Amino acid sequence: MSDELILDELDRRILNALQADSSQTNHELAQAVHASPPTCLRRVKRLTDAGVIEKQVAIVAPASVGARLTAIVEITLDNQAAERQQEFEELVAGEAAVLQCYRVSPGPDFVLIVQVADMPAYHALAHRVFAAHANVRNVKSFFSIHRSKFDTRIDV
Repeated sequence: MSDELILDELDRRILNALQADSSQTNHELAQAVHASPPTCLRRVKRLTDAGVIEKQVAIVAPASVGARLTAIVEITLDNQAAERQQEFEELVAGEAAVLQCYRVSPGPDFVLIVQVADMPAYHALAHRVFAAHANVRNVKSFFSIHRSKFDTRIDV
């Protein structure tokens, strides 16, 4: 996001409305935020160009497509040099089952959010990505038994 972009009340209403439902038409959005359609279109483009809106997506229910197991995985590397961390990030970026990757501190070097069909699929991923990577020292996995909250909205 640009350091120079200051969000006003209309920008905030637009962002909140889009976070609730990004599939609405520009006309519907304009009605919801009490602005004209041309103003809304111009504001959304400005927010997108500035990087405030990163992307607009559809959120798929994991179980509906066979991804029934969520794992939260802590990864510790042997060598934490910047280039080795970037190498690991590039490795997991190529894995569709890895939905999120965070470089963290203190504690492990990375925390991953992984979504797979089942335990055999997780084991295959763990072997392919973690066990086969020489710089991975430790893997600690937690498996979700119930998701009580999931949201993508950021308070603006």
